[in-house]
Amino acid sequence: MKLRVLTVLELNRYIKAMVEKDHLLANVWVKGEISNFKAAASGHYYFTLKDDRSCLKVVMFRSRSRSVPFRPENGMAVIVRGYVSVYERDGAYQLYAEGMDPDGTGALYLAFEQLKKRLQSEGLFDQKHKKPLPLLPRRIGIVTSPTGAVIRDMIKIIGRRWPGREIILVPVLVQGEGAPPDVARGIGLLNRFGQVDLIIVGRGGGSLEELWAFNTEIVARSIFNSKGRRRRKWPFRIKKRWAGISYP
Repeated sequence: MKLRVLTVLELNRYIKAMVEKDHLLANVWVKGEISNFKAAASGHYYFTLKDDRSCLKVVMFRSRSRSVPFRPENGMAVIVRGYVSVYERDGAYQLYAEGMDPDGTGALYLAFEQLKKRLQSEGLFDQKHKKPLPLLPRRIGIVTSPTGAVIRDMIKIIGRRWPGREIILVPVLVQGEGAPPDVARGIGLLNRFGQVDLIIVGRGGGSLEELWAFNTEIVARSIFNSKGRRRRKWPFRIKKRWAGISYP
């Protein structure tokens, strides 16, 4: 009988095909501790998932890693979802991650804590940067959605506290992927105007996910970079009272 001799590539390719036929390995959840974490310039994540007895190589491509709201770190306990396959060149099996969650802590809460810690280390929350609120603001800018109960509540409360004050509304998205840059743009518009004594940025209540636009870095930096009142001619048309600002 003729002996069949395989090349290394042929054997690795055969093993890969066998692994990929296993339905259990096609969609598996694995928990462990991250070690040897590396975020490549391409956006891919490479790390090892380990417990006290074993370890597993993991790769997460950019198309998946960009949807992870927190920054993975060495020593972090996580639950990873993905599929197992064989990397033919090295003859090694690994987990191809498609999703990742902290083990025991919500992903959004962890992302919030990481961002807060990083901005705090830069001094964004130092008391020396706090700007005093005016006792009697003459003109108030509001950055929020033009629809819903929240804007009506704001106008009602402002009218009760400071009757006759002018209100300028900058309508923005307050939820969804486009909300953070839109809120930051609204804050920037009022700063370029330079003739409001106070800016209110907010929305109605909601879950952590619904309020997430206000916990993002771009909004935090826009608030930090806000300036005091400046006399400057407004380059756009303003609709008086609370009707809003018409964009160019």
